[in-house]
Parts: sequence; C-alpha cells; structure tokens
Amino acid sequence: MSQFSPPNVSHEPGADPVPEGRHARGGATEVDVDALKRDLEAEVDGEVRFTNGDRALYATDASNYRQVPIGVVVPRSVDAIAAAVTVCARHGAPIVHRGGGTALAGQTCNTAVVIDASKYCNRIVDIDWDAETAIVEPGIVLDELQQVVNPKNLRFGPDPSTHSRCTLGGMIGNNSCGVHSLAYGRTVDNVKALEIMTYDGLRMTVGETSAEDYDRIQAEGGRKAEIYRQIKEIADVNAERIRHVYPDIPRRVSGFNLNELLPEKNFNVARALVGTESTCVTVLRAHLHLRFEPPARVVLAAGFKDICQAADLVPEIIRFGPLGCEGIDQRLTEFMRLKCLHVEDLQLLPDGCAWLLIPFGAQEMDEARSGADKLFAWLKEQDAFTDGRIIEDPGEQKRLWKVREAGLGATAFVPGAARDTWPGWEDSAVPPEDLGDYLRDLFKLFDKYGYYASVYGHFGEGLIHTRIDFGLQNAEDAAKFRRFMEDAAHMIVGHNGSLSGEHGDGQARGELLPIMYGDDLVNAFRAFKHAWDPQGKMNPGKVVDARPLDMDLRLGPRFHPPPPEKIDAQFSYPDSDHSFMRAAMRCVGVGKCRNLREGTMCPSYRATREEKHSTRGRAHMLQEMLQGDPLTHGWQEEAVWDSLDLCLACKACKSECPVDVDMATYKAEFAYHYFKKNRRPRAAWSMGRIQEWAKLAASVPWLANALSQTPGLRSVAKWVGGVHQARALPRFQKTFRARFNGAGGRPSGSTRQRVVLFADTFNDHFTPEALVAAAEVLEDAGFAVELPKRKVCCGRPLYDFGFLDQARKALEDVMDTVDEAVRDGAYVVGLEPACLATFKDELGNLFEGDPRAERLAKATWLLPDFLTQVAEADGWNPPRLSGKALVHPHCNHRAIFGTGGEKQALSATGLEVEVLDSGCCGMAGSFGFEHDKYDVSQAILNDKLMPMIREAGADRDGDGAPRLVVDGYSCREQLRQATGRLYPTVAEVLRDGLREGRSNGNPSS
Repeated sequence: MSQFSPPNVSHEPGADPVPEGRHARGGATEVDVDALKRDLEAEVDGEVRFTNGDRALYATDASNYRQVPIGVVVPRSVDAIAAAVTVCARHGAPIVHRGGGTALAGQTCNTAVVIDASKYCNRIVDIDWDAETAIVEPGIVLDELQQVVNPKNLRFGPDPSTHSRCTLGGMIGNNSCGVHSLAYGRTVDNVKALEIMTYDGLRMTVGETSAEDYDRIQAEGGRKAEIYRQIKEIADVNAERIRHVYPDIPRRVSGFNLNELLPEKNFNVARALVGTESTCVTVLRAHLHLRFEPPARVVLAAGFKDICQAADLVPEIIRFGPLGCEGIDQRLTEFMRLKCLHVEDLQLLPDGCAWLLIPFGAQEMDEARSGADKLFAWLKEQDAFTDGRIIEDPGEQKRLWKVREAGLGATAFVPGAARDTWPGWEDSAVPPEDLGDYLRDLFKLFDKYGYYASVYGHFGEGLIHTRIDFGLQNAEDAAKFRRFMEDAAHMIVGHNGSLSGEHGDGQARGELLPIMYGDDLVNAFRAFKHAWDPQGKMNPGKVVDARPLDMDLRLGPRFHPPPPEKIDAQFSYPDSDHSFMRAAMRCVGVGKCRNLREGTMCPSYRATREEKHSTRGRAHMLQEMLQGDPLTHGWQEEAVWDSLDLCLACKACKSECPVDVDMATYKAEFAYHYFKKNRRPRAAWSMGRIQEWAKLAASVPWLANALSQTPGLRSVAKWVGGVHQARALPRFQKTFRARFNGAGGRPSGSTRQRVVLFADTFNDHFTPEALVAAAEVLEDAGFAVELPKRKVCCGRPLYDFGFLDQARKALEDVMDTVDEAVRDGAYVVGLEPACLATFKDELGNLFEGDPRAERLAKATWLLPDFLTQVAEADGWNPPRLSGKALVHPHCNHRAIFGTGGEKQALSATGLEVEVLDSGCCGMAGSFGFEHDKYDVSQAILNDKLMPMIREAGADRDGDGAPRLVVDGYSCREQLRQATGRLYPTVAEVLRDGLREGRSNGNPSS
C-alpha cells in the first residue's frame, strides 16, 4: 500500500512544506492513495489519473506557486463530480477544483485531489430568454456562453482578459470581473443561485433566503439547517463590523462575501459563496443573470501626460456613463515593442505617455457616439490630456482590446530585464477617487525596494494590475518579496482598498487578510468555512489559515535544476539567455493556448481538450522534468514524451503565445535526447527521413508508386511505414529538378538578378507543377531563376523525431550549396513555408554566429513576400484576375512570416482576397499520416478549416465559388484527401493568370 505523506514544515522561505496536520484545522494529511484511486475508478464516471505525469501536469497554475497534487479526476458529468467528492470524503482526501487553470494567487494548485471539470462538464443546461438567465455547468468557457447569447444582444456581464479560456466555475470561485464590470458588476453581482455540494455530501441549491425560507429550513432540520444557522449567527454577530470594515469600493474581492448575508442583501447564500475559491463547497451548476449587450459600440482612446494624471481624472470620466475605463501606462507599450507583441495595434493609440480606453454602448450608433463625443470635448479642456480618437470600426476596436488584454503576457519575460516579473501584488484595488494618489504611493514603494513594473488595469473601478520583477530565484528574493507584500498590504489599507480586486487571495494574499480586515473578521471567515467544511478538506491552506506567501514557490531556494552541461542542449536558445531551462520556464500559465476559437494555438488541445496537449501543459511537463520530483527520469521521462508527441510543430505558439513559448523547438530538443535510449516509431524512419526515400524513388518512380498505390501492397507499405490505413500515399512524380533546364543550375549568359528557387522535397517529388509555376512567375517578373547546384533538403521532417545530428548535416549541405550564390547577391525563394521557416528559425538556433546561416536567413523569401517586397520595387507587373480568393495559410507561414505577402500578391491582381482564420489543417508533415495520430488529425481539420471551406462553397464548383489558395504542401495534401481537390498555390494562381493574359493577346511583363 503506497502512502501519501507530505514532508513536514520548513521555515526556509520558498520551501515546499505541508505543516503537520495541515494547520491543525485541516485534519490528517495521510491518505491511502491506492485505495482512493481504486474507489474513484470504481465509482466515478470519469478519468482517474494518479500517475506521476498526471500529478506533475497539475502541480502549478498561473501563479508563483507549485504543489504536487495527490491525483486528478476528470469527471464526465456533474453527478460524477459529486461522486468524486463523496469518494474523497470517505478517504479523508482534500479537494481542489480547477477550471481553466489561470489562477494567479495559487488557489488551483494544492496537495489534494484536483477535480478538473473543463473537459466534459461544460454544458449550457438552460437559457430562459424572457427572464434573461442561464444555467450552466462549471466547466463551460465564458466565450462559449457568450457565443450562444450574444446574437440575442445578451451577455454574461464580467469578462476578464482570459475570457477565451476561463471557465464559469473558476470565475465564480475567484469572483472575476473584467473590462466591463463598471457597467455589469462582478461575478457575485450576476449570480442568481448555485447548485452546490458540501464535502460531507449535502447537495442543495442556494440563493436569496427570505425570512420565511429560513424558518422553513430550520423547521426541516438536518445538516442544511445547521449550516444556515451557523452562517446566520456569523452574519448577525459581525454585522456592524462588516458594514464598517468592508471597504465600500467597486472591486472588493479579498476575503469572503459575508456582506451578502446581511438583511439588506436578503441573506444571499449563493453570493456569499462566490469568491470562496473552492475552500467551502463544490459548485455543480450555476444559475446566472444575463445582461443587455448594446449592439452599437465606440471606444474613446485618450492619451495623457502620465498614468497618475490620467488616474486623477477617472472619477469625472465615469460620470459620463461609459461601459468601462481601462488604463495602460507607457512601460506596457515599451514591453510590447520589445517583445514584438501587437506592435501594429499600438499604432491605434493616440499621442501620449499613458492611455485610457473608454468604451460607450447604446442601441444606436449615434447615441453611443454622442456619449464619447461629450467626454472627448471635456477631456480637451484638461491639462493632463494630450490627444484622443474615437474608434467606431469593430475590427479596430478588437485590435485595441488586444493591446489591453496582452498586459499579463507583455509584462512576463521582458527581454533585457534584470529579474523576472511575477504576480503577487498584481490585483490591488482602491476607491476610484483615490486612484491617482495610490499609484503615486505604489511607485514610491517600487522605488523603495528597487522594483520596476508596468501598471495597467480597470481604472474605472480603481483596480491596478502589475507584474513586479520580484525575481523569486533564491531565499533573498523570497524574503524581500514577503517584506514588500506586507508593506503593500498596509499601504492599501491606508487607501481604504482591497488586496485583491478580481484574482482572489489564494496563497499569495491569504495570510495578509488580518491586515485588511482585522482578526475578528478573519475569525468570521474561518467560522464561515468551518460551517461548510468542518473537516477542513476543501482547498486547505488557501484564503483561510493560508500557507505562507513565500512558501511553495515554483522556483526560489528549493529549485535546483540540472547544470547546463548535464542538460546538454542542442539548440542555443539565444532569446532565453542561451539556456534550455530558461526557455522551458517561459510559460507563466496564462493559458491562451487553451482558447477554442481564435488563431491556431493549440490545435492538439482543441482536438482533445487535454491539458497535457496544450502548449502550457507541455511547458509545465518540461518544467517538472527539470524540477526532478515527481518526474525523476530526466530526458527519458515517458510522461513528457506522451505530452509532446501530439505537438504538430505548427509554431503557432511562437507567434501567438504572449511569452513566445517555442514548443516545436522544445519537442525537437526532447526527442533528440529521449530517442537515444528509446525506440523511434516506424514513421520516424519512413517519413522522418522522407528526403532519403524520395531521392531513391526519383530514379524509379514507377516502382515506388507500384508499392504505394497497388491494393494489397499499399497496405503492407503503410504498415511498414507506420501510416494509418485510411490515408492515401501521395504519388511520386517526375521531379521539378529533372524538368528544369535539364539538370538544373544557373542559366548561362543571364545578366538578370539571380534567384535560387529552393525545390523542397515535397513539392519537388509530389507536386512539381507548383515549382514550375513559381519558376515561370519569377522569370516573367524579370529574374534569372536557378536551382541549388545539387539536390539539398532543409531537414525539417527530421526534427519531430529528434534526428538533430542529421538535421545539422542537411543544413550544412544547404549552406555549403547556396552560400556562393547568396554571397553573390542571389535571393533564395521557395514555396514551402515549413522549409523556409527552417532557414529563418531553426538554422540560427543550431548555427548561432555562423555567417553562412545569417546570410541564408537574410536571403530567404517565400514567393508571395518576394514578389510584393522585392519584385514589385523592380517593376513587377502582376496578371489581372477577377473574383474572390480565400487563403488558408500554412501554420509555419502565419507564425514566422505572417500572411501579408499572400494577401498583397493576390490583391495586386485585382482579386478580392480574404485570409482565413482557419487554424491548423491537422496534417503537419508526417503527423497526419501516422497511424496513431490520424483521428486527431481529422479532428483538427474539422475544427475550423473544413467548416470554413464548406460555408464559403470552396469545396465545390459553380459560378461565384471562390478560389481557395493553399501554399503549404501538407495543407494541400490534407485537403486533397478530404475533398478530392488539389488546391492551387499562389504561384499557380499567378501563373494561370499570366497564361490567360497571353492567350488573350496581352504581353507579358
């Protein structure tokens, strides 16, 4: 029988102790883990996960803290949630509930059983359109609810910046707010009733309680009557203290909502439980109020001389009735520019050194605009005001909000910063009329401690967000962090404010609550928790009797990663201080990779809804590998490879993750080490080394096709190659190299600008017509097209299977082969985004400081970018076309190059062009062919791309059907197998236009 018995308390700051008896009120901590696991598996309809890998995956969230859980339960229904609680209670196992895992105060990591409702318990149970209410399960993501109710001009009011991945259960736990809570209030203000369950098994619905309801409950007797009697006594005894001590501010989130139990609040038990951070009860369903969503919106973007003067004007600004008032300081924009994050969107900000974004809404645009105009006129009379603009365009408004929502990511891992930034004091709130003075005092406190930070936040309600460069790397950092937090807590009380304005207290601020509320009210919080959870098993050590704020830190004194020489990293990681450890630690848990709609990141998460298949989950597994407990096998850790295996190396995280996590590179690094001692899958030898097989097949394509296309033989070929039987193997063609100028090479006697057309393995052997078209377009544009002197390959397929030695050799061959031409001023132009992204990205990471690598990266262009940025300057005359074109960009194209070139090149022909936000196709080189990944590949295809194609009519012929243009070979092959159509590249569209022009008697350029 294995026993779970955490170590005793250590008084070293940053240590990872569990106090004996869990602070006495928490009860015994020893749990028979084997018996608990067996009973959960037998009695809970869900996934019961107790391996070291499962535990490591949930050891941290978006906070500073790390606590390895006992195990994880992923229930399939709310009844299964209840069953899990029942089993845990029988074994005396503590519980913590988890939604999106974006908590910043440590409240969703604990040495407990984690119950994750986000995968399955995410249904909308009912919507009453007349009453404007909704009943939801706790795991539903906020944006999924908004997507359903927005068409009726309704919304759930609060909308934190994590709205694309935070769950309603998590919002209820934290009492979340967001940009528009100035108009709609906090989560607590929008909860009508909650269906809950106590640790000891009582299941009931709670809400407002009239005197008659209370008397009836008492007459019925039992556990419910006992709870109600206890919490009413708490409210009665402390009523005047609550009225006097609770700060009367819009964003008081710290502590428990005991004020909701007062007579003037109708003894609202549901709202008293909002914000208790999983420390009191389990929420099974929530009955929510919906609010009217004004259909007409404008945003006034106002610039100011500095952030404190902007804050001084907030009380007057909110008198004009805006929906919100968001502040941004100059440091935040500086950080965004340093990180190349939404730089183009920053251009929407007016002149100034600080900004307020102020939305107005109404039924009609004229009314919304009128409110903004009146405020604009008033601001022009204020000395602090510098400039402003009113934005009506919804697309520009969306871009502007991306700037504000980027705050957390922009302030983490800032290039050149002396210390890392962390949360802790990221969520304080004061009366709006005191905001300017509070900011001035906060900056003085920063200076006292030598800290440097940006500030931003919900200024209309007096809330300030910031990430401070605490460092938290050692005992000295941790001790200094504690002193700052204590000083800041005393300072906020002096401003009649709250430690937290929407993120909750958790462990970061829980032990500071006596400073804000005094011992009597903190004892009332303790009594309130005890009424619901007398055994102290609900998220123990958070909020009430909280563990010390400088213990259980992710890093700090307890973190001792392997030295660099033992890690033996193959990539250089120049953007992470040349450290794999630093690169792996980039993820701070923001969780943008768990969003289900916008962008591409993370396709495997969208297909599986599994945390381990999100970018964050994979980063956390790598971090845990470096922690060395409970993952103890380093580079040979099976659980880490299990997480990385479904990474498509799409590179979306490299551009969409706010902290620039580069999971494709981390996967290649891990695979290199892992497969030194583990057997590679069959697909590694067939498709990972496709360039070698393709070279052989080029000499006898008929034989290769006979093996891959003949019934019977092809089944054997697929099995041998690790290919799923539902996949069709592409046919080998006569290569482009064999067609171009005989054996290839530079056309003799040419005096035109040289272009080396890079014939990638896939297009060269399977769709050479695309390269033929590219050559024709380039020659028509006036360039002398040549091929590399010999057949070379970028080696991109080698990375996913850890063949880094072979990949280096392939890149050496490329550099040696094209360097003479590049030094002579030639451009290297290609079609396949994955291959050319290798020259722009991996090449410098493997050959840092090599002048050949720097020259090649600089000379490399995708064809559309080359035509619009180089050829156009030389007088490129594109063909004339008409109609509409839809562009599906390859993931690497979008991430490394951006999609502006494709749109610009096609638009230059007269086509109406739309670049689709179509996500990933799911093929990703060998990924979609592999026998164990086919289902995931199809799920990714049908997540966004195929529905968009069908809706646009691009999967069928007919008048008015748009062209679908697809440059990536993998994307074209995935779509060919799904639709029976081989969609054209930009090169082929342009080439066809040239030929059509010639046939109509138009001269070529």
